[in-house]
Amino acid sequence: MKQTRAMATLARSWRLLRSFRFEQTRPDIFYGGLASDTALLVDALCTDLGLSLSGARVLDVGGGPGYFAEAFAGRGARYFGIEPDAGEMSAAGIQLANAVRGDGTQLPFADSTFDVTYSSNVAEHIPHPWDMGEEMLRVTRPGGLVILSYTVWLGPFGGHETGLWEHYVGGAFARDRYTSRHGHPPKNVFGTSLFDVSARQGLDWATAHDALLTFPRYHPSWAWWVTRVPVLREFLTSNLVIVLRA
Repeated sequence: MKQTRAMATLARSWRLLRSFRFEQTRPDIFYGGLASDTALLVDALCTDLGLSLSGARVLDVGGGPGYFAEAFAGRGARYFGIEPDAGEMSAAGIQLANAVRGDGTQLPFADSTFDVTYSSNVAEHIPHPWDMGEEMLRVTRPGGLVILSYTVWLGPFGGHETGLWEHYVGGAFARDRYTSRHGHPPKNVFGTSLFDVSARQGLDWATAHDALLTFPRYHPSWAWWVTRVPVLREFLTSNLVIVLRA
């Protein structure tokens, strides 16, 4: 995994960490940077695993308002997106020709349609994330890649905008405290649009499908070992990446 490890530097980790504070106030900064990083990561994984992103049919499950489309097009990919929330699809005013509204756990595509299927920061927002993972495998051609990346609940950003420590007390507590402080509920409402998905759950699913690679997305490569340590990985893995061959 030479290319993938080479991009996982401390400078990159710091750059992404600094952008997180703009998720609610300047989504163009946060999602634009995340989109560029995601396209770079997928490109590196493809290179390491003998595939090419150029010309590949790429499905983005939960692509949101379209920031990712330009990033992938810039690397020569044929981008397709699916998003369940019509409001999210139009939030940035970006027009996408190859985007549809649909459910990630029931993808409206035929078997073996895509070369690469990925999902970035979606699994923690649905009650049955591994059903989505199975669907991602179904629509990916044999030999293609499935890349599923999600925020771990007990990691430092598990509570999303509700705070850095409140979710350790409990998801309902974090939700209610945010509502009390701001006068409105958070965008990510625990129990409705935010769930406590653990690193262990993802690693168990990855093992069941003979994953090629699992690693903490926002860590420099020298810190990837944290996913191998039970309990510790739940608190130190902010985002887990699972890479499978379909």
